[in-house]
Amino acid sequence: MRKSHPVRRVVLATAATVSGVVLLLSLKPSSDPASAQAGGTIPQQTAAAQESAQGGTGAAAGGAVTGDAVQTQYGPVQVRITVSGNKITKAEAVQAPKGGESDAKTALSIPKLTQDTLAKQTSQVDTVSGATYTSEGYKKALQSAIDKANEAASQAQPSAQPSQTAGGSAGAAAKTVTGAVSQTQYGPVQVRITVSGGKITNAEAVQAPKGGTSDQKTALSIPKLNQEAVAAGSADIDSVSGATYTSEGYKKSLQSALDQAGG
Repeated sequence: MRKSHPVRRVVLATAATVSGVVLLLSLKPSSDPASAQAGGTIPQQTAAAQESAQGGTGAAAGGAVTGDAVQTQYGPVQVRITVSGNKITKAEAVQAPKGGESDAKTALSIPKLTQDTLAKQTSQVDTVSGATYTSEGYKKALQSAIDKANEAASQAQPSAQPSQTAGGSAGAAAKTVTGAVSQTQYGPVQVRITVSGGKITNAEAVQAPKGGTSDQKTALSIPKLNQEAVAAGSADIDSVSGATYTSEGYKKSLQSALDQAGG
């Protein structure tokens, strides 16, 4: 019996050693970072990252676009917009008239104009009473920024161009066309329109009579004529009472723009 004890001890020690090795081998894969990544811990984060890359906010974001500076009687106006998901999410005036009374008019008008931009999503915003020149300059600068954003979007998505050529569907890129200058008794009138899906989505006068009483007549008639052009979708719009010459010149230039846009 005494001779068998050392053998038992050797057997027991060997069994303990084998059990320890087996235990270590069974634990090693779960503590190995490479094995954990292959087993499913990190791939959950990778799937989320892939989803973010394929769509979501990152894919819809457009970015900030700054339009051209527009000179007004009281100083330049320049607008910058931020586009995301084909919508204007932010609008701001990076330049606006300043000094003297212009400070008060700018402080009054710019917040309203930027708010109206977000609400209407076009440059067809309401003129702020008491700040006509700043408002008109803002509209032109805003349209310039919108045109640049549309151009950048069409370049980024060239597949939209064939649909515009084929039939002018609602998904086609917007097209901006400037009509010929129409000379009137009080000065030139020139109209620029934006067409999308076969409809006029925006109209503005890039030239209009100015100086003396013409300033008042232009401020009275142009916003109404712009609105009528978008509503009618044609040059068959009503003349504004008290601004007959400006109205007639506007219609002729508008028709020229429509002809260039294909009717």
